[in-house]
Amino acid sequence: MEKQNYQNHIRYYPPHHFVFYPVLLVGIICSISFAIKHPDASWEWIFITLLLLIIGWLGFMLRQHYALTTQDRIVRLEVRFRYFTITGQRFELLEKNLSLGQILALRFASDGELPDLVKRAIAENLSPDQIKRAVVDWQGDYMRV
Repeated sequence: MEKQNYQNHIRYYPPHHFVFYPVLLVGIICSISFAIKHPDASWEWIFITLLLLIIGWLGFMLRQHYALTTQDRIVRLEVRFRYFTITGQRFELLEKNLSLGQILALRFASDGELPDLVKRAIAENLSPDQIKRAVVDWQGDYMRV
C-alpha cells in the first residue's frame, strides 16, 4: 500500500465511483437524448431521467451517510484520546472552538505536532484544508470509508 499523504488521502470505492455512477450517467444522458429525439414520448423519458437522478442521489447519500457518521464519531474520540494522552489535558475544552471538519483534519497530524496544530487551528481559525496542508509528519488514515 502506498504511503498516505495530502495528495493521495482521498479514497475511492471502485464499484460505486467507477461502475455505478458512470452507468447512471450514461442512462441519464441516453434518456435525455431519447426525450429530445422522440417528442411523442418525451414525458416518459423525462420521468425516466428524473427517476435515474433520484436513484443516483439516494445512492450517494445512503452509501456515505451511515458509514461516515459512525467514522466521524470514532475519529472525534480518537483525537480526544490522542490529545489527552499527549498533553494530559482534556480535548473537550478546546473542541467547542473547532468544527467537525477541523477535528477530522487534525487526525492526520503526528503526536508531536498535534497540540501545537490544535492551538494554531483555534487561534487562526484554519480551514480543514489549511490544517491538512500544515501537517508535516502525515499520519495516514488507511481505513477511512
